[in-house]
Amino acid sequence: MFAERTGYIIWVSDIKAARNLEKYGTVHYISRRMHYVVMYVNADRAEEVAKNIRRLSYVRKIERSYRNEIKTEYSSDVTDKTRFYGL
Repeated sequence: MFAERTGYIIWVSDIKAARNLEKYGTVHYISRRMHYVVMYVNADRAEEVAKNIRRLSYVRKIERSYRNEIKTEYSSDVTDKTRFYGL
């Protein structure tokens, strides 16, 4: 249904030139003050796109986002302490 996506944080030196990153994937956010771009690309061609982005003159550094690898399922093994703090 939905394609698997990979996020990248791209540190840039020129914000106006960073708008050209839209042709490589979906630009989610551009920080004008801290000069970075958050973008998502399809996971099957993520390494190829990252290699092409590194070649751009205005790109300083590129980092992969580990958001999809963080565990979001929590267990309820911990006892509920709210009953001790009630009236």
